[in-house]
Amino acid sequence: MSAGRTTFGLIRHARTVWNRERRIQGWSDSPLTPEGERQAELWGAHLQATPWTLILASDTGRAQATARIINRRLDLPLHLEPRLRELDWGRWTGRTVRQLLGEEPDVVAAQERAGWDFQPPGGETRRAQLDRSRRALLDAAAERPGSAILVVTHEGVIKSLAYFLKGDSTPPTERPEHHVYRLYRISAAGGELELDGVEELPMCAEES
Repeated sequence: MSAGRTTFGLIRHARTVWNRERRIQGWSDSPLTPEGERQAELWGAHLQATPWTLILASDTGRAQATARIINRRLDLPLHLEPRLRELDWGRWTGRTVRQLLGEEPDVVAAQERAGWDFQPPGGETRRAQLDRSRRALLDAAAERPGSAILVVTHEGVIKSLAYFLKGDSTPPTERPEHHVYRLYRISAAGGELELDGVEELPMCAEES
């Protein structure tokens, strides 16, 4: 590892009750399911193979819970970072995608065409989410050059960063190739981020 190059491993929080119900969480929260707790335990064992120096987690309850379970194995300093929260989904928070498509199909369709300017009513844009999460990583890299930082965050944050770093100008909407339970390796040097690779995380039998 280069003395000035900080590396990150980004993972999504483990499965929650609202994930199981296909309900939008945004800045709201729901607890991890029993399967989610087992996921996090499995990830903690798997992630021991990398010499991490710190865990940086979104300050949402589900990200904190995932990070703390993982940290039973890693035993590292754990810092919370509000800028790593999921997209603020405004008044769509707590609703299911099925409900939205049934109740507001035209609004949903218009937002899906907006690309980086996608913005749920009363929420924030994907561009704003990208900017804050990108700055959170760059600030962490500047404060801890040469570190290996495990980041526990959210699907929207990871997908937006991955699309941006690949130079993908298409909207960061749902795509089947973006499996939600992966480790995204990103590095930072000279004030820039780079996507280094993606690895599958081990899964519980119930979640595979």
